[in-house]
Amino acid sequence: MTSAAGRRATLSDVATAAGVSKATVSKALNGRDDVSDQTRERVLAAVAAIGYRPAPGPAHPHDRRALAVVFDLPASPYILGVFQGSLAAATDERVDLLTRLAPDRDTRTQPAVARDWVADLLAVGVGGVVGLTLSRPDALIRAAAAASLPFVMVDPVGTRDRHLVSVGSSNWDGARAATEHLIGLGHHRIGWIGGPEDSDAARERLYGYRAALDAAGIAPDPTLVRSDQFTVENGTRYAHELLTSADPPTAIMAADDEIAVGVLGAAHTLGVPVPERLSVSGFDDTPQAAWTTPPLTTVHQHLGDMGRMAVQTVLAMAEGRHPASPRVELATSLTVRASTGPAPA
Repeated sequence: MTSAAGRRATLSDVATAAGVSKATVSKALNGRDDVSDQTRERVLAAVAAIGYRPAPGPAHPHDRRALAVVFDLPASPYILGVFQGSLAAATDERVDLLTRLAPDRDTRTQPAVARDWVADLLAVGVGGVVGLTLSRPDALIRAAAAASLPFVMVDPVGTRDRHLVSVGSSNWDGARAATEHLIGLGHHRIGWIGGPEDSDAARERLYGYRAALDAAGIAPDPTLVRSDQFTVENGTRYAHELLTSADPPTAIMAADDEIAVGVLGAAHTLGVPVPERLSVSGFDDTPQAAWTTPPLTTVHQHLGDMGRMAVQTVLAMAEGRHPASPRVELATSLTVRASTGPAPA
């Protein structure tokens, strides 16, 4: 963050390094469309080379740091739980937290769009980015890396970047524990309604479910498995399919609480009592899990702690301290409530 002379790098230093005017640097960092892609790349390369960081506002002896928390859409209880932890950590660290929507999913994979997005963040003084379950983030991550902007993901979706720094929970172990709980209650036909196949968390939970069945000597039945988005609607739709089949499951393991809420709704509509004829388990332990009828057995994730850890990690990276492992996992535990019970005779 300093020039070769030991002082803080300035806009003039960037202009000199890039061989352009200060006005052009300002335009490039503000995403103006009257700057060519080639010039913008030179400016961002100069920013990365000399460690320039624009101030988040007018010069002031007590300038505060700023981070951006980025969503696709902050609609789910899961995302809100993680965000609350991020906000608490930022408050503790005296860091301003800016919320941003990511570029449109159809355009965010384009390098030019990703570079402009990063330039906009730099222009308002953002010193690091936390992405919350952001889908297809690779181009954004590469653009941030090119500008030396630290980027940490919480439960990445659709990424092939194995060097990405991410924070999550022990998804495999959580799903295994929940499935073992159902097996311990005597269930052998256990359905699975999971999340999207390009979600690391969803895949790990499915593998945990399969591992528990395998350890118990229960042959997996592919007709009992469904995968789609984490929504109440998908829980309802797929639970209806499973419960009206010729040989329905006696238990359903849902890959998140929203899916589980949909399963409970489908069971109610079909007149299938829970847990007398169907046991239901979720994943996340969001607040709504305690409010369902009956209250939901679910895997508890420390959502707030995940948000805190993401903020603390990105701040450390901004100071040049990188985590020992690119993946940070927090432990899960099973919260048993009234939605699970012994298998019907």
